Amino acid sequence: MRFQRPAPSSPRLLTVSLLMGAVLAACGGGSDAPAPAPGPVVEATPAGLTLEKIGGYSSGQFGVSAAEIPAFDAASRRLFVVNAQLGAVDVLDLSDPTNPVKIAVLDATAVLAGAEINSVAVHDGIVAVAIQAPVKTDNGRMALYRASDLGLISSVTVGALPDMVTFTPDGNTVLVANEGEPSDDYQTDPEGSISVIDVSTPATPVVRTAGFTAFNAQAAALRAAGVRIYGPNATVAQDLEPEYIAVSADGSTAWVTLQENNALARLNIATATVTDVLPLGFKDHGVAGNEIDASDTDGSTINIRTWPGVRGMYLPDSMASYTVGGQTYLVTANEGDARAWGEDNADYWNGDASKGFVEEFRVKHLVNRNGWAGRAGDDLPPQLNALAAGGLLNPATFGYCGAIDGDPLGCRADAALGRLNISWTMGYRMDAMGAPVMFNAAGVQDPAGNRLMYDQLYSYGGRSFSIWNANGGLVWDSGAEIEKFLASADCMLGQGRNIPCATYFNSGHDEGNAMDSRSDAKGPEPEGLALGKIGNKTFAFIGLERMGGVLVYDITNPAAPTRVDYLNTRDEWVTDPPSLATAGDLGPEGLAFIPAARSPNGKPLLVVGNEVSGTTAVLQLNLTY
Repeated sequence: MRFQRPAPSSPRLLTVSLLMGAVLAACGGGSDAPAPAPGPVVEATPAGLTLEKIGGYSSGQFGVSAAEIPAFDAASRRLFVVNAQLGAVDVLDLSDPTNPVKIAVLDATAVLAGAEINSVAVHDGIVAVAIQAPVKTDNGRMALYRASDLGLISSVTVGALPDMVTFTPDGNTVLVANEGEPSDDYQTDPEGSISVIDVSTPATPVVRTAGFTAFNAQAAALRAAGVRIYGPNATVAQDLEPEYIAVSADGSTAWVTLQENNALARLNIATATVTDVLPLGFKDHGVAGNEIDASDTDGSTINIRTWPGVRGMYLPDSMASYTVGGQTYLVTANEGDARAWGEDNADYWNGDASKGFVEEFRVKHLVNRNGWAGRAGDDLPPQLNALAAGGLLNPATFGYCGAIDGDPLGCRADAALGRLNISWTMGYRMDAMGAPVMFNAAGVQDPAGNRLMYDQLYSYGGRSFSIWNANGGLVWDSGAEIEKFLASADCMLGQGRNIPCATYFNSGHDEGNAMDSRSDAKGPEPEGLALGKIGNKTFAFIGLERMGGVLVYDITNPAAPTRVDYLNTRDEWVTDPPSLATAGDLGPEGLAFIPAARSPNGKPLLVVGNEVSGTTAVLQLNLTY
């Protein structure tokens, strides 16, 4: 095993040679005993850690995603940060972590005219970027650059909308998640895919494509298993949208989040073949431990409670892997994401289903004894309107909040489930062929009726992070822990950790005093994720996109993680919109862990790209023993 020697300032390190010398001395070994051979340095295992912001860089651009995905090159001490506002990568000198300085920009337009960069990764001085075509449904590119002088090495064609790029551990292969999103009117829907690129000779990379066409004939079975395949007129390959990639320690297998589909894909890297599509199942918000606050207009109160009949779709964004006892575990940030195409097109809302596809709808508009005709021309998706004239709630499930036959009653109240955003595409009763079972306005099953009967409601995101095994089986989920922590007296905001989190519970990242404003959607919205191993412990760093800040968990035991710290540097919570000069870091998107052995200051660091504030934060991990 190879151990890297941390900088001299790293505390509490033991060498094997020193330990052997101590043993010899204790046994009476004298000066004539042979000196032990030099041994590897073993990093001490901390008892815990706290986050401290020690530096940062501001793009000066607010609300335009000017700082998203960071990646670090230790040799050049350069930090590469995706700046979506520029469609490029900002290159920062991180030699002094307290004062990152912008020194250059990686512009991909020389590779593909009009292109934008979506993602960046670094391995031993080689920088890989994922490049989106000007028309996002066209094929994109992956380009390699030298970190030392930013010279272009090579580029290759990949699939449509390459959204994430990563290296295998040995650096010989680059993997690209080609999301293949549809056009805004859903008239063009490219297939999702994963590019497997041999970069062992960086000047001449070789691309293979792992697609999903082999699953096209399995659409019914995949839906029955819980994989969300629901795009209009889409094949399985068109409907699956790769989002993020994690790789096994031996570099043989990758797992890919299929976010909108609530599933993972498993990839055999050697053969460039997707071997499995793994459904993630649903989270029962009706049981203790999985409670949520479901309303943003319930009197500005925190109301975290169980909601029987409500299921959370995990819909993970970022993912990372680690190994325990020879087994690979996958950690996901369960952000949630609804398909919403054509939402700015008036023709779509006026009934032209060919102009888009929006699956999100509020509960109180979906289930109404008078039907949903009153929402036409406003927010009624025409595809939903083509199914029926209205929806009802099954009293057997939702009687607790007042639903009766033919009338959801109190369940529609804003302080109950009325404000919660859910997907209208699932949860209603269907027959064996997948067609909706119709009910009449009185709530009686009737082939001549025009009402859907919702037995369950499906909301977006788990408001959690999860740990899965290699087969997509749930090992652990944080349940309601994140929202409960944010509501507790133990949680404090600001660089001075002196502002009660509960005062701004579930606030939005681009709003001022907006307590509870995200409760009807996806809550604190865990999105970015990075893992770091220090000694024998593995820590997960989870960015909360909406509430902001970074949570730290010790996940060394995948079945029993424990919360370690939370830092949210936002100091000003009143001005609407927030002031770039005073608010702090808003909207963490991507995170990168830098171990002490590769860190410019010899201490472990965490770099966070904040898309709303356009800032890149450098956090130091202060370890305790």
